[in-house]
Amino acid sequence: MKRKLYVVIILFWTLIHHVQAQKAVNFKIFKANGHKTSYKKLLKKAAQADIVFFGEEHDNPIAHWFEIKLTKDLYKKTKGNIIMGAEMLETDNAQAYTDYLKGKITYKKLKKEARLWPNFKTDYKPLLDFAKEKNIRFVATNIPRRYASRVFHGGFKALDTISNKEKAWIAPLPIKYDSTLTSYVAMIKMEHVKYMPKKMQKNMPKAQAVKDATMAYNILKNYQKGNIFIHFNGSYHSNNKQGIVWYIKQKNPKLKIMTIDVETQEQLKKLNPKHLNKADFIIIVDQDMPRSY
Repeated sequence: MKRKLYVVIILFWTLIHHVQAQKAVNFKIFKANGHKTSYKKLLKKAAQADIVFFGEEHDNPIAHWFEIKLTKDLYKKTKGNIIMGAEMLETDNAQAYTDYLKGKITYKKLKKEARLWPNFKTDYKPLLDFAKEKNIRFVATNIPRRYASRVFHGGFKALDTISNKEKAWIAPLPIKYDSTLTSYVAMIKMEHVKYMPKKMQKNMPKAQAVKDATMAYNILKNYQKGNIFIHFNGSYHSNNKQGIVWYIKQKNPKLKIMTIDVETQEQLKKLNPKHLNKADFIIIVDQDMPRSY
């Protein structure tokens, strides 16, 4: 009798814990068409891709948690056959990151030698440290920001006068550019862009494009068949299969690409129609979730 009572109590508390855990869930995963799906299915699809783009909100802690979780799970599934890369790492700092990964310099030294984002230690260092621990290649893919700034102020022609050494940090010139891509058109219509001088309004998407082109170039240069290249970037760089994805498709349309997008909503029951088809998988996070900065 006592044993039966004990079992009932255990089952009761297990049920309570399960209910509380369900209430605590502050994200849901949807497919592009708005149908709910699971992390297990997302992982299975990612393991079948050549390149996985994880489009994040830079200050979203759930996004950063998913990034390290997906990376570790893909590493297990592929028996270590992954390559990592990130928008947050700029090409002219590549040697500093390589030295850190090889244990030649400390993180304190890395902070002095590379331009780290303010939230790097909390949100991106775990990824870098996992790569260091498992000896995974981690590629600095993004253009040094000063060159994107040049394009913003002077268009693509502003890159014509830079040295050959500097050009090695950028996608080969001239940069192919399609001004009709919806992501670039939308940039000009953004509220904060409307008040810029006309010249800068016109150059804003070009500055985005030179980042996209450079990241695509470095991903393709470092991709190896039989591996999965997982790339971390702001979602705008890969949403709607544009941005970086568009540039990759221009060079190698046969590569299997999977995209992930992270968005916030007030409710998690169904996907807001404005997020439909932004990515192959859309992770919706409760908008009340605290930000990392």
